Amino acid sequence: MPRGPSRQGRARPGIELNQRLTRLVERNAPQLLVPVGIGPDSAVTLLITMGDNPERLNTEASFAGLCRVSPVEYPSGRRRTRRLNYGGDRQANAALHRIVFTRLRHDPRTQAYYERRTQEGKTRREIIRCLKRYAAREVFNLVRPVSSIPAL
Repeated sequence: MPRGPSRQGRARPGIELNQRLTRLVERNAPQLLVPVGIGPDSAVTLLITMGDNPERLNTEASFAGLCRVSPVEYPSGRRRTRRLNYGGDRQANAALHRIVFTRLRHDPRTQAYYERRTQEGKTRREIIRCLKRYAAREVFNLVRPVSSIPAL
């Protein structure tokens, strides 16, 4: 004998929310769901970040800075190295993180890139930083296509 109310006929809240997010993204930026690894939750997070900060989105580099994936050089003695920017939107950075790790699991191009960079001597952290920057560039160009009208 089952305990509690029956769940037959009711949709699970997580599935319903995912469907609502998918419909919102399809209505506002359907091109964002086409690339590998970008799901509705990541797409919505990145769209919110872009919508909340339109004055900071002049270039894809400024979007990368806003998402905490722009490289910042810091010297340490004789060595010059890069790290990720600590300022910006943590939620957008988490969305790019999910995109990159999904691509590492499912996208052959990303896997080949990872192997090639590993052979070049890059660390896992450096490769992930590069992939996050690439994902940010791709999202920016999908949502804000390059204008054909020259600026005055």
